[in-house]
Amino acid sequence: MKTSAKGLLTQMTQFWNLLDDLAESDPECYKNFIQHELKERKELCAGPEPQLCLQTRILEPKEKILFINLCQWKRIPAPQSATHPVPLTVGRPEDISETSDDYTVINVAYNPEVLQAAEKDQEKKDQLIRMAIGCIEEKLQLTLSHSYHITTFKIKGSIQRMRQNLMGIQADFTDLRQKMRKGKLMNICSTVSNSGDCLQLSLPKDQVLSKTGCLIEEISSTETQVEMKIPAYELKIVNDQNEKPLKIELKVELPGINSASLCDLSVSKDDLLIEASEKYRLHVNLPESVNTEMTTAKFIKEKSLLIIAMPLA
Repeated sequence: MKTSAKGLLTQMTQFWNLLDDLAESDPECYKNFIQHELKERKELCAGPEPQLCLQTRILEPKEKILFINLCQWKRIPAPQSATHPVPLTVGRPEDISETSDDYTVINVAYNPEVLQAAEKDQEKKDQLIRMAIGCIEEKLQLTLSHSYHITTFKIKGSIQRMRQNLMGIQADFTDLRQKMRKGKLMNICSTVSNSGDCLQLSLPKDQVLSKTGCLIEEISSTETQVEMKIPAYELKIVNDQNEKPLKIELKVELPGINSASLCDLSVSKDDLLIEASEKYRLHVNLPESVNTEMTTAKFIKEKSLLIIAMPLA
């Protein structure tokens, strides 16, 4: 049953009143509860960390090299038991264009406990990898090669880009009653809601049965993904009078874009991402490390041209 905005506000007001009462009647319990919540929130807000990277191929609709970054993220819940689904989340594919080759990067995140349990068990690790491949195929409507090899590097691309990609995916909020079941605040939830249900966010999920009988629970974004084009661009290194590399200059053509306000630019020391009005998307790995604080950009409205100057670090 859905709760109205007014009903939700009433529930939250009652909840805070109960916390105020607890602070007066049992300050120690209140202090422990708040400290526990702050610690858990801090852990949940921490970004995903790379665990390993594997290389395989996209076979259909277009053959291309694929790198899958397997990451650990505390925001992804651990499976409730060995017979329950294994939660994971799949990020949006990133098509990378380089002078040598074109490839795609997809980020997949599991709970840290899941990956740590498989770290020394090759069979479990292989199972998680094949779960990820199967989930990517189903969610993104791709056909992948199931032959893969684990690369010598932990992540393809930058950690910053991986976090930006995954942290747009919504994870669930743990039921407050589950958190407080073992403490003196156990009765707060039943007091707040007559139905006995605490506030929580229900997530869409797919359950896929693997050949070993394990289930996948996919945690995905509720937003509709829009197909974005890769714009034409020119990347060059500009030298000073002594022919010493000075900066990287990137020119990006964005037909149909008439304002800089429609362009979203993100630059790290080794890569760059441009998104323009849900129409264009460009991710480029930079040939040299750059100084992000000194990076400048200008937009020429008459030519729909974005020029980015990135001094070398």
